[in-house]
Amino acid sequence: MRTLVIGFARSGAAATKLLLDEGSEVIVSDPKLDFSEVAVKNFEKQGVVFTQDQDEHLLEGINQIVKNPGIPYQIPILQAAVKKQIPIVVEVALAQKYISGDWIAVTGSNGKTTATEMIAAVLRTQHTPTHDVRVAGNIGTPVSEIAQSVRPTDTLLTELSSFQLMGVPELKPKISVVTNIYASHLDYHGSRENYIAAKMNITRNQDASDYLVMNFDRAEWRALSDQSHAQIVPFSREGYTESGAYQKDGWLYFQDEAIMPASDLGVAGDHNIENALIAIAVGHIQGVPTAAIQQALHEFTGVKHRLQKVGTYLDRLIYNDSKATDIEATESALSGFTQPIVLLAGGLDRGDDEMRLLNAVKPHVKQMIVFGETADKLVTVAQKAEIPVEKTENVTTAVPLAFETSVPGDLILLSPAAASWDQYPNFETRGDLYIQAVQDYAATQRSEVN
Repeated sequence: MRTLVIGFARSGAAATKLLLDEGSEVIVSDPKLDFSEVAVKNFEKQGVVFTQDQDEHLLEGINQIVKNPGIPYQIPILQAAVKKQIPIVVEVALAQKYISGDWIAVTGSNGKTTATEMIAAVLRTQHTPTHDVRVAGNIGTPVSEIAQSVRPTDTLLTELSSFQLMGVPELKPKISVVTNIYASHLDYHGSRENYIAAKMNITRNQDASDYLVMNFDRAEWRALSDQSHAQIVPFSREGYTESGAYQKDGWLYFQDEAIMPASDLGVAGDHNIENALIAIAVGHIQGVPTAAIQQALHEFTGVKHRLQKVGTYLDRLIYNDSKATDIEATESALSGFTQPIVLLAGGLDRGDDEMRLLNAVKPHVKQMIVFGETADKLVTVAQKAEIPVEKTENVTTAVPLAFETSVPGDLILLSPAAASWDQYPNFETRGDLYIQAVQDYAATQRSEVN
């Protein structure tokens, strides 16, 4: 077997190691390759060939291609591979042959990381020496990095992006979860229809012995569940079903059993009610006792950069929602609070209509601080909502303005409604800089008072 790995990020390195373990001959191609990296040098000692070239001649004698999920299929070498009928997969496809225990796969436009971590918190209440819950995928650890160490008695919980789902043709989890489907990554997929098709690959190979946990709060999503051959376990925050997990009169239910009041959740926001319903549904499928589900969801305090409670500084409540890289995520974040909000927003302009934020901004936001490529669009939103707005350079310069325009008791929220790539390498960097700026500003103000 001769394999070409395209893209040498963490997933590429994990795929390379797995391929070597299987005895495959490996060539790694990455135009940004750093030949001085320790990992590169170590793999070269094991016979891996590295190149920055991506010319079609690399395909000679290649049996399969493993590509980084974020690399589009439209690049010339992949288009040439399609013509030559060379299989193109992502590293998850390499790993799946090793998965013999329960496999739970989570996808969606928004909320999939928090939903994954919430499910993990619920399932880990049943940890034993012979059963562990392993978490991997788009959440940080490549699946192929841990697949060989997952025991048949373990549960593998994976977050999968639409990019990954396009490259795992034989995917068949025991439980698949779709948190929601909006319009994301259209620059990659070309159309919303293609994006939806990629997401629904998560259930394409499931059968009647499997489960699909599906959001029923939109007619489109309910209709999409008809594509699955799995047992449908719906969830609904808005009361569109009572056959699965749902919210009713401020309580979270599974079928006819009241699980817990929504107010007892350890995290705020309507979208976290949806995430909790997902965790409740998966927990019941896996036989987790109700009391354990209640405790896990009460103690769950969130995931960094995803409506993360940073703390109280200068009597302002600070939240970091840097992962809100689209409009729907920011709408959900705003709906979760009753305090007056100073909203920090802005980022990469993908051509979205920011006026869709208007109805969410009006009842919740007292002031907007905006930056990045979408700043001017957000200024228009604020003006239409008759909310004061200030434009600034970036998230760091936005923080002092947020404190200066707020008063004790207000909530300062970073929820950009846009990707970070116009100014930052990723949303994590943006969120970390926000937290650091908050801490620096608060420390300066306290020292001046003292």
